[in-house]
Order: sequence, then C-alpha cells, then structure tokens
Amino acid sequence: MAQDKVKQTRHADDAENAKDEILAQEDGAGTTQESTGDAAELQSCKDELMQMKDQYLRARADMENYRRRMQREKEETVKFANEGILKEILPVMDNLDRAIAHARAHEEQGSSLLDGIELIQRQMHKVLEKYHVAPIDALNCPFDSACHEAMGQCERDDCPPNTVVEEMQRGYMLNERLLRPSMVMVSKNSVEKNRDNL
Repeated sequence: MAQDKVKQTRHADDAENAKDEILAQEDGAGTTQESTGDAAELQSCKDELMQMKDQYLRARADMENYRRRMQREKEETVKFANEGILKEILPVMDNLDRAIAHARAHEEQGSSLLDGIELIQRQMHKVLEKYHVAPIDALNCPFDSACHEAMGQCERDDCPPNTVVEEMQRGYMLNERLLRPSMVMVSKNSVEKNRDNL
C-alpha cells in the first residue's frame, strides 16, 4: 500500500511535470509570437520614423528654398523699386538733350541760357547716377538687339555694316538691366558696293 501511495505520488508528480512542460511550451510559443509581433511593430515604427524624417528634411529644404527666393525677390524689389518714376524722368532728359543741341546750333557758345540748360542736364545725370541709371553708349558701336532698337537703316561706306550711325533717342540701364533701349539708325552697305561684291 505504501508502494501504491508512492506510485500514485510519482504518477501525480509526473502528471504535474507534464502539465508544467505543456504550459512552458505554450508560454514559449506565446513568447515567440509576442517577440515576432514586437519585432514587426518595431520595424513598422522604424519605417514610420524614417518616413517622417524624410518628410521633415524635405519640408526644411523647401522652407530654406522659399526663404532664399523671398530674399532674392526682396532684393530685386528694392533694386528696381524706382523703375517707374525713372522711366517718367527719361523724356525730360531727352528734351534737355534736344534743347542743348538746338541751342548749340542756333546760338553762340557762351550763352547764359545754354549754360543754364547744361547745368540742369548735369544735375539730372547726377540724380540718375544716384539711382544707378546709366546711359547706353550706342553711337559707332555694333548694333546689339539686347539694348538697341533699330528705327531704320542707312547706306554708309565709311563704317562697317550693322554699326549704329545715329542715335535718335538715348537708352538707359538700371542696375545693369535694360530700362529703355536706344533708338538708333544702323548702317548698311551701299547699293554700289553690293554690286561690286557680286
């Protein structure tokens, strides 16, 4: 009977051990499933973090580009803010140039009226220089469509073709940007010279 009791105890212990083993295996399987789930969640978080970091870097680069563009536009606005009023002043300069040319052609050189007009012209040139407006030198230069506007051609044998031979209206640059083109007459070969070349 004592042996039977020992056998029953052993049998109960074996059953308990088997139960513990089964539970341990189930816990191990659960832990494996949990660790697989944790690894997948961790990878998902890493992917999301990388995506957010990429979006942050792109947004930061966009903001930096926007800031630079706004700075350039602000500088351009300041640089060319007076363009409208300066364009209005240029016809006054043209009239001063015409008055001086007419006075020189019809009056003596020492005239006080001519001296006064030339003084006004110099003052106007100083005002334009202060705002970075510079006249375009066109006369006797090769024709350049970027800063000259051809009003016509005239036959000339004393200069190469496509040379500015007459300036009808002076052009101006504002901060190295065209404010107004020069209106010019451009030379071309005479008809006789063209026949000789044929």
